[in-house]
Amino acid sequence: MYWILNGVVFIGTFFLMEFVAWAAHKYVMHGFLWTLHKDHHVKEPGFFEKNDAFFLIFTIPSWLSIMFGMIYQVDLLVAAGLGILAYGIAYFLVHEVFIHQRFKWLRNANSTYFRAVRRAHKMHHKHLTKEDGESFGMLVFPFKYWREERRKTMKLSKSS
Repeated sequence: MYWILNGVVFIGTFFLMEFVAWAAHKYVMHGFLWTLHKDHHVKEPGFFEKNDAFFLIFTIPSWLSIMFGMIYQVDLLVAAGLGILAYGIAYFLVHEVFIHQRFKWLRNANSTYFRAVRRAHKMHHKHLTKEDGESFGMLVFPFKYWREERRKTMKLSKSS
């Protein structure tokens, strides 16, 4: 029973992180820390971006939760820290590898969901300033993008 509670905390933290990341993206990255995030919207030369500093910022709560959870033997804190870590890995794979293809490990995923993820992110990046943004999430996005990609799939299957 104890491991079930840890699993619920791990999974719950993972899903909660999508909303934490959404709020941080909308109100922090497109707010008072725009100076770090700007080069993610307006590409500058080089592989690294100032925006990559957010990786370190988001790593701290995960690391501290795991570390203090282990030191003080609070398994639920470790589970929460691992949930944050799992979200960070998912973020890296979806955002950096799949969407922006900063690493050429994954060429294409042709599911409606992944096409909609890419579409929503593309719509986010059409705005080059911190104002007037849209679609700040990574895994959760406005349903209209899924619906558009689904329609395209249906049209392609009918024309085949």
